[in-house]
Amino acid sequence: MHDMVLKLDDMGRPAWLALMVVSFILFWPLGLAVLAFLLWSGRMGHGWGCNRSRWQQRFADKWERRAQEAWRGGGFSSSGNRAFDEYREETLKRLEDEQREFRAFLERLRLAKDRSEFDQFMEERKNRPSGPASEGPSPAPQT
Repeated sequence: MHDMVLKLDDMGRPAWLALMVVSFILFWPLGLAVLAFLLWSGRMGHGWGCNRSRWQQRFADKWERRAQEAWRGGGFSSSGNRAFDEYREETLKRLEDEQREFRAFLERLRLAKDRSEFDQFMEERKNRPSGPASEGPSPAPQT
């Protein structure tokens, strides 16, 4: 399942949309499940996935950790060689740490971009020319 998600991610948004349409045609509850997954995971652009609140991010991280533990526990039985098993566990832990660091890096980039856009907005607002139109309505002439 994980490999299929990675392949669809490589193909891009059209592949996900095609999967969703086919799922709705074959069995509508499956189509709803695919749609929910696409919205929840943020694969449909800068929607819910990129602007997750803190509790949503915490839930997503917890869900992902559980999935990784289940995948690791169910997918990897002992090879019979303890040295190899330890190497595999260390490598997986290192990759998980790198993934966590990369996500934190992306979050810092998004924050820096948001901050620079806001600063640019405030600078433009501060430097815009003030004229009669921007001061409000002119007083009525007295007779």
